[in-house]
Amino acid sequence: MSTAKSTMSLDTANLALPKKKNLSWSNIAVGAGMNVFQVTTLGQPMEVTKTYVAANRNASLSEAIRVTWSRGGWRAFYQGLIPWAWLEATTKGAILVFSSSEIQYYSMKTFHVSPTIAATLGGIGGGAAQAYLTMGMTTCMKTVEVTRSKLANSGGYVPGTMETFFNILRTQGIRGVNKGVNAVALRQITGWASRMGIAKFTEGQIRKLGHIPASEKLSASQKIAASIVGGTLSCWNQPFEVIRVEMQSMTKTAQHIVKPTMISTTRRIYQEDGLKGFTRGVLPRIGVASWATVVMVAFGDMVKTKLNVAKA
Repeated sequence: MSTAKSTMSLDTANLALPKKKNLSWSNIAVGAGMNVFQVTTLGQPMEVTKTYVAANRNASLSEAIRVTWSRGGWRAFYQGLIPWAWLEATTKGAILVFSSSEIQYYSMKTFHVSPTIAATLGGIGGGAAQAYLTMGMTTCMKTVEVTRSKLANSGGYVPGTMETFFNILRTQGIRGVNKGVNAVALRQITGWASRMGIAKFTEGQIRKLGHIPASEKLSASQKIAASIVGGTLSCWNQPFEVIRVEMQSMTKTAQHIVKPTMISTTRRIYQEDGLKGFTRGVLPRIGVASWATVVMVAFGDMVKTKLNVAKA
């Protein structure tokens, strides 16, 4: 009897093991393609608005939209899209899908953790890989594009985006175009860990409330709802984003720190605006995070599933 029970439990454990995802160049391309879609549609306009409010902490959301529109209509909301946002999207999306999928699979297989914990670990690893492999430079240059455009109001010469990049590289070296990379890393690690973990947890609650078995796929609307919840609640880490923008901003003041660190930047923001300064830009950030999570978690899973089914 005990032998039968042992055999049954072993069989159940084996059935519970996650199926190895087919990570190929097509899967990596899915990550890149989905992120390009995300940033080219709603992502970049919300990113520009969020960056303006975070860099100009006394500005309201309506003022950010109005000032951005005055710079060139709807095109102004796509400042930094080409090449920086596209470069970031094609690299960070692929990195996230590849690294997070591997971490999720092996954490479940080796350590037998729950899908929620596996997704959280995947988000931590994927977010760290994104930040240090590609996003230090691209987020810096996107912020430069949004904040430096105000210099045109003085009537002076405004260099192009590549000229600005090479000027920073020549005068400040590789560290100059990677300002705020540690703040980016903290934002990405905490952000994607929260998004993926909360989204998976919400999916579990949807299954429980709807009595949906694990073998049955969730509908598109259910996956999107879980992703929006994950994206929205992940914005608790907005202070890291405000610190990142401040470190990378080209907006100069008399108190501007030439070589900022996370500690000096945090101190400066608190002295100027108090605790509320660390929440500036959180509303458009919720939009960015929700849309990114819908695209990468919900739409990304759907595309990968279809690709894997087509190959089977």
